[in-house]
Amino acid sequence: MAFSHLSQHSGPQYLEDLATGYWFSEVLFTAVELNVFTLLDLEGRTVVEIAEALEVLPTGLRRFLQALGDLGLVVCDADRYFNTKLASNYLIPGKSDYQGDSILWRKGLKLGWQDLAGCLKAGGRVDFPLDKESPEQFIQRIRKYIKAMDNVARIKVGEILPFFEGLDLQGKILDVGTGSGAIAGGFLEHFPSLSATLLDLDQVLEYTRELMDKKGFEKRVDYIPTNILEPWTVAKNGFDIVILSNIIHAYSEEEIPLILDRAANCLKPEGFMIIHDFFPEHFSAKAALLDLNMFINTYNGRIFSETWVKEQLAMSKLYTTELIPLESDTALIFAAKDVTLLTHLRLDRTTRLIARIKAMGFGEVLSIATETIQVVDWAELRCQYGCERYGQGHCPPNSPSPQKTRDVMKDFSHALLLEGEPPGKLFQSRVLKAEREAFLGGFHKAFAYWAGPCALCTDCTLSATEGMCRNTRDARPSMEGAGIDVYETVQQAGLNLRILRDKGDFVRYFALLLLE
Repeated sequence: MAFSHLSQHSGPQYLEDLATGYWFSEVLFTAVELNVFTLLDLEGRTVVEIAEALEVLPTGLRRFLQALGDLGLVVCDADRYFNTKLASNYLIPGKSDYQGDSILWRKGLKLGWQDLAGCLKAGGRVDFPLDKESPEQFIQRIRKYIKAMDNVARIKVGEILPFFEGLDLQGKILDVGTGSGAIAGGFLEHFPSLSATLLDLDQVLEYTRELMDKKGFEKRVDYIPTNILEPWTVAKNGFDIVILSNIIHAYSEEEIPLILDRAANCLKPEGFMIIHDFFPEHFSAKAALLDLNMFINTYNGRIFSETWVKEQLAMSKLYTTELIPLESDTALIFAAKDVTLLTHLRLDRTTRLIARIKAMGFGEVLSIATETIQVVDWAELRCQYGCERYGQGHCPPNSPSPQKTRDVMKDFSHALLLEGEPPGKLFQSRVLKAEREAFLGGFHKAFAYWAGPCALCTDCTLSATEGMCRNTRDARPSMEGAGIDVYETVQQAGLNLRILRDKGDFVRYFALLLLE
C-alpha cells in the first residue's frame, strides 16, 4: 500500500465544495458591508447589542455569527463576540492593513461572472459599462478601484522589499501603470535616497498624487500621464528600478512585448526590473480563475506563463531569475541587463531551488525541517500485509530499514516535500530531475525518496530471475518503504489530506528531497 498516494477530497464532496464556494464569499461580503468587525473591535458585543447596532433581528444574526466563527473571523467568549486576530488586522477600516475595499471590489465583479456562458459564446467580454458611464461615474469607479488595489499592494510590497535587504538603493524608480503607487511608495519609505516617476492614465494619477502626498512623498515623486501603449516621455537608461506590478495580465500577447521592451530601454545598465504578477506555475488554480476574470471583465487581459514572460524579457536583452513565489498568490521575476547584478539580491539557495523545482510541474514544493519527518517501525508491516509488490524491486525488505532512515536524517538539516500526481513513472522521473537540480544548485548531498514502487523500467530485473537492478543510478526508495509515515509527515507540513476510499478518487503523490 503506497501511503504517499493520498487525496484531499472525495469526488462528490469536492464538487459540492465547488458548487457552494460562493456561500463563503457572500458571508464575508455581508460582514464587511455591515461593518460587523468594527462593532466587535476591542471590547466585543453580545448578540443583542450587535442586533441593535445593525438594526437586524437576533435570530438570524446568531446563525450569521456562527458562520463567521466557523470561518475563523470571530470568536464567542461567554455571551460576547470578538474579532479574531485575522479580522482585527485586516477588516477594521482605518487600520494600515485594511483589506475591506479590495474585498468589496471583488463583489462588484460578480455581475460579469454571471455572464460567463455568454462570454464563452461571444468569445470575449459582453458587458461594457464604459459605454454607459458619465465622466463623473468613470472617475468614481477608477478611484474605487485604486483604493481597493492599494489595500492589496501595501501588503505585497512588504513581501517584495526583503529581497533587496542589505542593498543601498539610490537613484530613480519608474513605476509603470502605478495604480495607487503603493509599490513605489514602499521603496521610497524603505530607501530614503530613492525618488520615483509614476506612469499611468491622467485620471489615475490625479488620485494617486493625493495618496502619495498623504504619505509625505510629494517632493520625491513625479507624475507623467501616459497611456502605456503609446510612446513614453521618459529618459532612456534613466532608471535604477523599473516596476511592472500587475501589468502583464492586463494586456494582450501582442501588447506585452512592446511594454517590456520600452521598460527595458528605460533601465540603467546597473538597474533592476521587477515583474510582479500572477503566474500559473506558482498558484495554478488562482491564476486560471484570474485569467477567466480577465476574459470576462477586460478587453484583452490574460495570464501568461513564467516561460513566456522570460522569453519576452530575453528578447529585450534582459537576464532573469527563476520565478520567485511570494507567500500570497503572486510571484516575482527579477531582471537586469547585467546578470551579475541578480546575484546581489537576497535570494537564498533554497528559495531559488524551490522555484526551479516547482516549474517542473509539481503542485506544491514545501520546505520542512527533517525533525518533522515521521519515521516509524510499523510502516513495513503495511507493505508486507497489504501490498502485492512486497519483496519485489526496491520495495521492503529490499529498501532501507526505519533505523537506517533515522540515521540518514541526522545528516540533513532540512528537506523539500514535493507534491505531484500520477502516472508513477512520470512523477518519479520528475523527482530525479528535482534531485539533480538540487545537486547542480550546490546541495551536493541531495537525496530523494519518492512515492510507491519503482516504476522507471518497463521490466524490473531485480524482481525477475536475475535478482540485480540494472538501473541503480536512478532507482530510489519510496518514503513508506523506508519507514516514513507519509500521512503524518504531510499533515505536519500543513496540508489537509485523507486516505483514499474509492478507486476513482483523485490521487496525490508525495516525495521527499533531503538537503543539507
